[in-house]
Amino acid sequence: MTRLTARELVELVFDSGSWRSWDSPPSRGAVSEDYAAQLAEATRRSGVDESVISGEALMRGRRVAVVIGEFGFLAGSIGRAAADRLVSAIERATAEGLPLVAGPVSGGTRMQEGTPAFVQMVRISQAVATHKAAGLPYLVYLRHPTTGGVMASWGSLGHVTAAEPGALVGFLGPRVYEALYGKAFPEGVQTAENLYTRGILDAVVAPEEAADILSRVLDVLMAPREGIPAVPEPPGDEIPDIDTWDAVTRSRRPDRPGVRRLLRYSASDVVPLNGTGQGEADPGLLIALVRFGRVPCVFLGQDRRGQTPDHPMGPEALREARRGMHLASELGLPLVTVIDTQGAALSPDAENGGLAGEIARCLSDLVTLDAPTLCLMLGEGNGGGALALLPADRVVAAQHAWLSPLPPEGASAIVHRDVEHAPEMARAQKVRAIDLHHLGVVDRVVAEKPDAAEEPEAFCQRVGAVLEYELAALLASGPGSPADRTRRYV
Repeated sequence: MTRLTARELVELVFDSGSWRSWDSPPSRGAVSEDYAAQLAEATRRSGVDESVISGEALMRGRRVAVVIGEFGFLAGSIGRAAADRLVSAIERATAEGLPLVAGPVSGGTRMQEGTPAFVQMVRISQAVATHKAAGLPYLVYLRHPTTGGVMASWGSLGHVTAAEPGALVGFLGPRVYEALYGKAFPEGVQTAENLYTRGILDAVVAPEEAADILSRVLDVLMAPREGIPAVPEPPGDEIPDIDTWDAVTRSRRPDRPGVRRLLRYSASDVVPLNGTGQGEADPGLLIALVRFGRVPCVFLGQDRRGQTPDHPMGPEALREARRGMHLASELGLPLVTVIDTQGAALSPDAENGGLAGEIARCLSDLVTLDAPTLCLMLGEGNGGGALALLPADRVVAAQHAWLSPLPPEGASAIVHRDVEHAPEMARAQKVRAIDLHHLGVVDRVVAEKPDAAEEPEAFCQRVGAVLEYELAALLASGPGSPADRTRRYV
């Protein structure tokens, strides 16, 4: 595949004529005659003086800091001088409050320098961690190839990570693997496409499309948190007292709008993310960076389309949700969770995957999260998988949404040893949104006129207006304390 140089990538991704270099000549100290000759030849061949260039540029008019690898300089390997340049640029981006865009490409640690180069991974990772701790975005675009210590440090720490199509991306380079083990590395593993499937990457995009996705991410992550124009409170509708079982039945309609239609009809910006970033993904959960009107948030929605009898929502979905919670905390963004599930998986795989522990950790993380939180009960709310996304500063529910420790049929089976008493059990357990509103568990109920499935666009827009209003208020008030969040359940 054609490999772009660092300068070609700069010209392609950033606004024309906006690049400003931050680099000074590298300081190398005493090096061997042979290594000095290699460095000189690498400079002559690549046109750069190190394997990394750094600077600032405009991307769609927004000022960003940039660090980009150059494979033409000793295979993009990282020695002490390259690490010094990286750390200096990251620290400057942090000091100037700039989002940082990284474009790694590398064979890893520079073997000519050995262990002193190898340990630079620690410094680089610390600099990135400090940048992120300051609430500043760190976006990564992995190029072909990115392996070794680069992939295991600044290549894997992005808030959002994309890669170019067909890129070889992994830890151990295939040539090293073959030399060590006497056989070829299995094909198709260390590819951008496979890592996307595994939930390690958020996107696979061509270099000419990178600016689009990166700038869209920053539109959300860098959206103002203060000075947002006042959002008028949507009018409240009278909620009729319909039968509980009617609400349960309506919530189960296959044509009921879920999170995807909610975002399509009500969000102003949506950038889907993918997976846990640690090798897991579950189609039962949608994670995205979203704006409702001008208000940004991290969005975690249980996706009814991705949950099937053969693949109910598993512990991976909750680990993916916890990634979103961590993003909201790091970036100072409000978090929106959406409950719409027939229930978490009840299976050996779910048990082996630690489902109960993930429910507990979601509850703990949400109750203590240092970011504003908003829960939307959109449809079915079965069991611990639903409860895991409930604790929040504000809870909004669709009229026919509900929450129950088990499906009503399951509760009936326990109490009556049949499923015929499911409607009776649902009524007795006070599962519906209006009951939870009377109990103080739900703050606001959004009307369905008379059923979301019969007015999907209008319903989703009505919900979106409520989310925008509630999120704007939460940005102004800030996150509640754990005691505030749990008081509603007393």
